[in-house]
Amino acid sequence: MHSDKKCEVLCYKSGKPSSLSVQQSKLIAERIREDYYIHLIADNLPVATRLELYSSRDDDEKKKEKDVHFEHGYRLGFMDNNRFYLHNHLSFLLHYHHEDVEENQEDVYRVVRFEVIPQSIRLEDLKIDEKGACTLPDPASSAPQEIDSTRENQLLFTYSVQWQESNIKWASRWDTYLTMSDVQIHWFSIINSVVVVFFLSGILSMIIIRTLRKDIANYNKEDDIEDTMEESGWKLVHGDVFRPPQYPMILSSLLGSGIQLFCMVLIVIFVAMLGMLSPSSRGALMTTACFLFMFMGVFGGFFAGRLYRTLKGHRWRKGAFCTATLYPGVVFGICFILNCFIWGKHSSGAVPFPTMVALLCMWFGISLPLVYLGYYFGFRKQPYDNPVRTNQIPRQIPEQRWYMNRFIGILMAGILPFGAMFIELFFIFSAIWENQFYYLFGFLFLVFIILVVSCSQISIVMVYFQLCAEDYRWWWRTFLVSGGSAFYVLIYAIFYFVNKLDIVEFIPSLLYFGYTTLMVLSFWLLTGTIGFYAAYMFIRKIYAAVKID
Repeated sequence: MHSDKKCEVLCYKSGKPSSLSVQQSKLIAERIREDYYIHLIADNLPVATRLELYSSRDDDEKKKEKDVHFEHGYRLGFMDNNRFYLHNHLSFLLHYHHEDVEENQEDVYRVVRFEVIPQSIRLEDLKIDEKGACTLPDPASSAPQEIDSTRENQLLFTYSVQWQESNIKWASRWDTYLTMSDVQIHWFSIINSVVVVFFLSGILSMIIIRTLRKDIANYNKEDDIEDTMEESGWKLVHGDVFRPPQYPMILSSLLGSGIQLFCMVLIVIFVAMLGMLSPSSRGALMTTACFLFMFMGVFGGFFAGRLYRTLKGHRWRKGAFCTATLYPGVVFGICFILNCFIWGKHSSGAVPFPTMVALLCMWFGISLPLVYLGYYFGFRKQPYDNPVRTNQIPRQIPEQRWYMNRFIGILMAGILPFGAMFIELFFIFSAIWENQFYYLFGFLFLVFIILVVSCSQISIVMVYFQLCAEDYRWWWRTFLVSGGSAFYVLIYAIFYFVNKLDIVEFIPSLLYFGYTTLMVLSFWLLTGTIGFYAAYMFIRKIYAAVKID
């Protein structure tokens, strides 16, 4: 602490420089070509490379402002005219804050920033004395250290350390890493989403309320029952609208997992928005999400059990087991297969086997019993009160128009929720795949609220059109159609892969698409559940408002 070093040599055994074999040289050249970064940590702070960009607001050269940005980690090397150069000298700049202490106490220093300036310096230009200290050459006269991938390379690894006092306090030392330069884009995206959603809400509310009032007034007129009978519309399917769908157990299980996800996402984003999940505690967000998903099993089980009872289901134990294992089983399976590939590469990014076992124990020891508990109480509770009775004989469904096709419904319903959140999605993708920090949970919370509102509205509109076309099979269809924005997330993920990322190898591509599959599946469950419950409430409301003979 607090001792500067001009230039120190590493790995300098018996006065000989380090040697890279042909194989090592080839690997390093390949990694430089693939833009590899190196990450170091000092006192729990990740290293950052300072980038000074000139903002061209003023034409006058002297008045140009410097925009300082920080890049996470530093580049392994660089390429110039198809030659590879390695960063073999690191100049560390450590900023410290001098704490106020009483007179007779020892000085207390806190590291508040960790920067690096990587340099490439040729072996011949470095002068070394007997003690292992070195002298750096003048930057103008020295050449960079080239790595020739066809032969052995001799080189030296050196570093220097400089300490600088700073008035940044310990509490705000992460601000450098978390300051986002494009907050305006976020505000623009949110205002854009809010305007779209309000515009849609206004139109929907006007159309639906006016149409419904007209429908209900017509249906409730006692005197012209004969005329009404000849009409078509949603009242005609009143005897079939609450007819249980095919596979009620799977539907209720998926919706139970959707409720679990919804509660988890809501709490995680809210807690992170309050600043309780700092990136300085690594993995806190993921750990919190896992634990919350396990504990939210009670609510997932309760909603799934109650819905299963409403859909005339009887085998509640099997239903509870299905709810506890269907979605988590798919997630665990995909993660395990991907992890096997990472293990095969001997990567440090692999999840250790004991952690996998611990997750399995949590799943079967915490989540499964809680889902059973919730399911038991949900199944015992009074089923949802449907306002109309179901007929014995199912009504014939007329031939549907082309635009009532399920896939077209998914495409139409997905555009709006996706449009409301795709800018935020870009930042989340950048955070996951391009090594950025994502810390704008306030924005994310707003976007999540907008997403919930837009999914609910679009789902109500789609189910209204479907019932007007006298098609009463809305249970599964609403769940699938409301999750339509997940299809657009998948398309966007493919677009992002092709345009933004330079991934050429098999395993990184497999990882990208494996994790994307998990994201898309979870997003579909989440949005599908939101849409389903909105549509279900809407249907119960409208059928309760008409008089049925």
